[in-house]
Amino acid sequence: MNTPAIHDAKREIRRETRERVRSISEDLLGQRSNAATRLLLERREWTDAHCILGYLALNDELNFSTVLKAALTSGKTIALPRFIPERGCYEAAVLPEKEGFASLSFGRFGVLEPSPQSKALPLNQLDFVLVPGVAFDSSGRRLGRGKGFYDRLLAETNKACIRCGVALEEQLVAAVPAEAHDIPMNFILTPSRWIVCS
Repeated sequence: MNTPAIHDAKREIRRETRERVRSISEDLLGQRSNAATRLLLERREWTDAHCILGYLALNDELNFSTVLKAALTSGKTIALPRFIPERGCYEAAVLPEKEGFASLSFGRFGVLEPSPQSKALPLNQLDFVLVPGVAFDSSGRRLGRGKGFYDRLLAETNKACIRCGVALEEQLVAAVPAEAHDIPMNFILTPSRWIVCS
């Protein structure tokens, strides 16, 4: 498939998937976030991880803020993406243990992120990354929002780092067209299952 055809296919998958997700109520999304959190807490991949890159959910994404707050108080290092305007990309910034989520402020795209004073964490030190997206397939291919921010972040993690896509069942598709820069997931977590990507 040539590049324009891949871009067209991705655009159509984004449109169809967003339409399915749009029909999910806020209450149901909250219930599914809780279910996904329970499954995550059962996984050894999560309990063994020490340095974790999480994310703060947009209104159409699974929300893991509760488990991230608990992980922070249990002694894990929790980082969140922070935009670097001069480089036009994101880095991992550590949440301070004392202030935690209270230290967040709104970043460039209206998403809460660690303050400029928070320490940056080298991406090759991460053990586990929770990766949101618009669509995923069972082989671990991910379709993001189209800016490539997460692919650039994930490209700098080490080979042992677990890349865990998080998705509603409505976001799973038969196949996501892949390009050279697309970074695959090791696992995908949904509210009902843990998928080992082939």
